[in-house]
Amino acid sequence: MKHIASSSAPQAGHRHFVAPDARGFAHVETWIFDLDNTLYSHEAQVWPQIDDRITLFVANLFGIDGISARALQKHYYHKYGTTLRALMTEHDIDPYAFMDFVHDIDHRHIELNEALGAAIERLPGRRLILTNGSRRHAEAVAAKIGILDHFEDVFDLADANFTPKPNREAYDIFLARFSVDPAKAAMFEDIAKNLRAPHELGMTTTLVVPKTVDPFRDAFEQEAVEEPHINYITDDLAAFLADEVGARGG
Repeated sequence: MKHIASSSAPQAGHRHFVAPDARGFAHVETWIFDLDNTLYSHEAQVWPQIDDRITLFVANLFGIDGISARALQKHYYHKYGTTLRALMTEHDIDPYAFMDFVHDIDHRHIELNEALGAAIERLPGRRLILTNGSRRHAEAVAAKIGILDHFEDVFDLADANFTPKPNREAYDIFLARFSVDPAKAAMFEDIAKNLRAPHELGMTTTLVVPKTVDPFRDAFEQEAVEEPHINYITDDLAAFLADEVGARGG
C-alpha cells in the first residue's frame, strides 16, 4: 500500500490527496467519467432505488421473499461483480429487460450542479461517460445534474457486451470504440478496484469518495484506498477538477 500525500493547497470544505508519483493531467486528451456515485453524491438517493429494484427483480424472477432475494442478490454481486452478470450466466435472462426494470427510478432528489458542469465544460479535449448502467439511465441522470451536453457520448454496459467494470475487456472495448489512447486519458471513478485496469493501461486515475458515509453501500466501495493504482483521491469532484486539474496543467 502506498502513502497518499495531501495536496499542497487544499480548499476549505473538501479534501484532495495526491500520490507522490501521481501522473499529471497536462497530457490528457480524453476525460472519462463513471456515472453512479461519481458524478453525483449519495444524497441524490439514486443507488438505494436501483438496489431495491434489483432486489425486487430477483424476488419476482425466483418467486421468493424480499429477504431471501436480497441475500441472493448480494451473493451474486460478490461472486460475479454484478447481479446482472450472474443472472445472465446462470439463468440466461434478458439483460435489456433487467436494465429497464432496475433503472426505472425517481429522479426528484438529483440536483443541478452548476459548479461541476462548469468544471467539466472547461476540460480540454474529449469527455466521455463509462458506466456499468444503461445509456438511458446515464443520460437521464446527467441531464438532471446539468452536465449531459458537456459529454461527447455515453458508453454503457450493453456497449461492453454486458461485461462490467472492473473487467479489462470492458475498458478494451471502450478504448477501441472511441479510438482513445489510454496514455493520454484520465479516469474518474468511485470504486477503487475499477481503476486498476485503467492505471495498468496508462491512464491518470482519480478515486472519488463520499464526504459522508453512504449507509446503502458496502464499506469497501467507499474507501479512500491508498494503493499504487490510485493517483488522486477527492471527496469533491467539481472542486478537484477546478483546483487540481487546473493547477497541474489540465
